[in-house]
Formats: sequence, structure tokens, C-alpha cells
Amino acid sequence: MADNAGNGSAAGSGSGAAGAVVDLNADLGEGFGRWHLTDDDALLEVVTSANVACGFHAGDPATMRRVCERAAASGVRIGAQVSYRDLAGFGRRAMDVPPDELAAEVAYQIGALEVFARAAGAQVAYVKPHGALYNRAVHDAEQAAAIVDGVLLAGRLPVLGLPGSELLAAASAAGLPAVAEAFADRAYTPRGTLVPRREPGAVVGEPEAVVERAVRIASGAGVAAVDGQPVAVAARSLCVHGDTPGAAQLAARVREALEGAGVRVVAFV
Repeated sequence: MADNAGNGSAAGSGSGAAGAVVDLNADLGEGFGRWHLTDDDALLEVVTSANVACGFHAGDPATMRRVCERAAASGVRIGAQVSYRDLAGFGRRAMDVPPDELAAEVAYQIGALEVFARAAGAQVAYVKPHGALYNRAVHDAEQAAAIVDGVLLAGRLPVLGLPGSELLAAASAAGLPAVAEAFADRAYTPRGTLVPRREPGAVVGEPEAVVERAVRIASGAGVAAVDGQPVAVAARSLCVHGDTPGAAQLAARVREALEGAGVRVVAFV
């Protein structure tokens, strides 16, 4: 991976949690029509940033509008969660999309969400890729650059991604704020990348473990990789997946534990 050291230093440069600052984000609006996967209202009471599905992996215009309205009313930052065009696969299937086409599709998704954000009296504050696109942009410089090109078409927005990724390197090179993100509910490889979902143990399902990992990440202590090796995972934003069963309750426990450990939970933008 590209060396992107320093992008996440604001969230855990000390040895303890006291004085640390972290954003808490979750994926919202992940439904379609009458199908609803995420408990948007409950999550908006807890998180500081909402990654809103823009219609390519989930979401539809009515859902996007509703989530933007409620996020704006709650003071939660609105982020565009852009994806490959893969509604049937929930954006988690590998796809090969030409860079020019991908850049246009990223800009298209941001623009669609911006309409509803502005109507709600807010704006799209950042961009975060979803699923297969997020993971591809960790190591694929061409796809990462295409995402950044799409962001530039839509406006100079911060980009949320994995520390050390090609995505954050491309964002930094383009002069965009590159914001490092960590996952309390996902397993890490010894290299600091996420364990693919198809592999056993990729998702951390025990709530107590998720809460403990969240505090460790925010305090700069890092986490244990899937093989037990220590991994340094410093980040300015911490994600709890919205499609996890009981996600709202889990996010509430994570926030309570962070604040109890002296971590300030505030949006990064």
C-alpha cells in the first residue's frame, strides 16, 4: 500500500484515550423501496457522520431524501457512500469499470445526494466508497484515482478511506482532505487491511469485543490482527456498520464507552 502516514494521527497519538478525538460514522439509507436494512432513525441519534447510500448498491430517491432530512435535523454530517453499480450484490461484488466511467458514476452519485442534502438545509460533507469499491481502492491506484476524479467533478470534498490506501494517497495528491478510517467490527490482516468478508472471522460479532476495539483504536493502542499480531490502527473516524444486526444499540454502546474513556466524539468535518 502507499505510505500515507499521518492521515489518521488526530485520533490517537497518545498512549491513553483521554484527550483523543474521533468521529463515529455508520452506513445509512441502505434499503430500496419497501425493503429497509438499516435503522436510520436510531443510528442518527448516536453517530456524528452518516454515510448515505446513493442508489448504486442500495438506496432510492425517497430514502435518500428522508435520511438527509433527518440527518440535517439531528446535526449529523452527510456523506455520500458511492459504490459500483451493483444493486443485486449490495456493492460487494468485484467489478471492472473503466476509469472514466467510474469517475462519472461517482460524481453522479454525489450529485444525486447533494440535491436532497441541500433541500434539507445541509450539504454533502464528504465521500466514502462502499464495499468492493472501498476495498479495491486500497491497492488499485487506477481505480482510486478514478474515485478522486469523480469527487473533483462534484466538488473538493474530503475522502474517507483506509489508512495507507491508494485512495487516500490519490486524495492527498489532488489536494483533497484525506481522512483515515478504522473499523471496530471488522477483522484486520497483519498488513492493516480488512479481512475479506468471504473469509471466516472477517466480521467481529461479539459486542463486547467491538466496544473494546473501538476504545483501543481511538486511544491509539491499535488492535490484534486475525492471526493475533498487533496492528497499529490510528484513525480520525470510526465506523460501525449499519447493516449489522443490532447496529444502533451497538453504536450507542461504542459511543458511551468512548466518552467514558475520555474520547471526544465529534464529526471530522
